[in-house]
Amino acid sequence: MFQVPWSDYVPDLWEGLLKTLSYTVAGFVGAALLGLGVALLRLSPTRLLRIPALVYTELFKNVPLLAVIFLTYFGLGSVGLKLDTFQAGTLSLIVFYAAYLSEIFRSAIRGVHSGQQEAAEALGMGRLATFSKVVFPQAMRLALPGTNTMLVDLLKSTSLLVTISAAELMSQGRLITSATFRALEVYLVIAAIYFVLCYPVSQGLLWFERRIQAGTPLSRGRRRRLRAARKLLGDTA
Repeated sequence: MFQVPWSDYVPDLWEGLLKTLSYTVAGFVGAALLGLGVALLRLSPTRLLRIPALVYTELFKNVPLLAVIFLTYFGLGSVGLKLDTFQAGTLSLIVFYAAYLSEIFRSAIRGVHSGQQEAAEALGMGRLATFSKVVFPQAMRLALPGTNTMLVDLLKSTSLLVTISAAELMSQGRLITSATFRALEVYLVIAAIYFVLCYPVSQGLLWFERRIQAGTPLSRGRRRRLRAARKLLGDTA
């Protein structure tokens, strides 16, 4: 069955893998930041801020990613705003997944009990300090399961960028297929690479999620203070 000279295509596959990881990292970081901003707008008491955020969320939740890719690459190019494949691909992933992440973040922030905020305000903490030091860390714990799922889904969705020849794994697979005419073998190998890439990521994120849910602090500073507190309690005992 395996008749493709894979040793000849290792550099191409490696380049495609690096491109896939680049799209994933850039797309997820951008989507997380934009999603958090949209979530905060959705939670704003000002109607003029909530409505545009709501329209954005509902729009991109109900439009296929492939359509977003085509609009970003071909649509914007037709009106004079030309983006290269990396810019168009990354922008498509950001605006699409930010809509989903904004819903995850919004639900997580709302899931923090209001008594936490009231207690922080009673201690004299301002709104910014209350959000950053009390509400946000707890919300991130609640958002971890959905966020982890979106990260793996985004990684797999980079394969759709084959439609604009983005040089990621699926694009390299298409080129190898054109050169060898061994579609079944090539795409089986590409699928196996995606599995080897996605499965450890999903399991690692699941392990991290369990650690956080078990009470492990998110930040290094919090872990250091927790160790100091435990040591102090041990010395006192």
